[in-house]
Amino acid sequence: MVQLRRGALGVGIFAACCDAFIVGKQQRKHTPRTAPISAVEFADPLVLGGGAAAVLGLSALTLGKPSDSEAVDDIKEVREYFNTVGFERWNKIYSESDEVNNVQMDIRDGHQQTIDTVLSWVDEKDNGVEGKSVCDLGCGVGSLAIPLAQRGATVSASDISAAMATEAQSRAEAMGVKTASFEANNLESVEGSYDTVTCIDVMIHYPTDKMKDMVQHLASLSSDRLLISFAPKTTQYVILKKIGSLFPGPSKTTRAYLHPESSVREALADAGFTVKRSKLTATSFYFSTLLEATRSA
Repeated sequence: MVQLRRGALGVGIFAACCDAFIVGKQQRKHTPRTAPISAVEFADPLVLGGGAAAVLGLSALTLGKPSDSEAVDDIKEVREYFNTVGFERWNKIYSESDEVNNVQMDIRDGHQQTIDTVLSWVDEKDNGVEGKSVCDLGCGVGSLAIPLAQRGATVSASDISAAMATEAQSRAEAMGVKTASFEANNLESVEGSYDTVTCIDVMIHYPTDKMKDMVQHLASLSSDRLLISFAPKTTQYVILKKIGSLFPGPSKTTRAYLHPESSVREALADAGFTVKRSKLTATSFYFSTLLEATRSA
């Protein structure tokens, strides 16, 4: 069983609740409200990012599945969130800004660990991306796309959020990166054929009944390799999600969906890919399983 880095599970939960309460209180003090604070707003510094999304522990898991009577357009919600307040918050998290709290810093560190793992894998002999084409879906602010381009890949990156894609393009230009392009686009609308397809911390926005179709689409774009990450559905994280549901108010932005690793592996196999290796990254508030899969012979 994976334990939270702060020790006992209860300690991590307590810390998350305290931080969420403090931030929620600050938001209520400074922001006029015409409606009750939702669960996502109440604990927002812990909430996961969309294209740059991560699996962010307790408060990410407060974003539970909607009730049967509630019609939800997940894509619309994600796009709206990450073009507005979500972009402002996550742009700070995925930067070197000092304007982040301890929880956000932990999330930054966890996400960077996942990025570093991807880069360490592609840096291995015979796994390089130099001279190869890469499609990075849900690119966020370019945390992965830019270093891949710096390693000699031609990167086509996209994010559902135009604000995120624009920021990624600005960061790439500031670094002198010329082999990466960024656009605002739905994952499902991306076409083409690439040597490698990456999709980091995006599956959390896809409910179980849509996850397999998502994997099939990713596979259709890749001629060789997939690198994807997702929020693992384990007993411990399910418990966290149930505890998170005790926060007042329904989510009004995005929802977090957990996926059993066995289900993701099965979807990859059905799409013609074999998992080569995996790694779980778990900090106090970030949980993400990364899989590298190659096209089956």
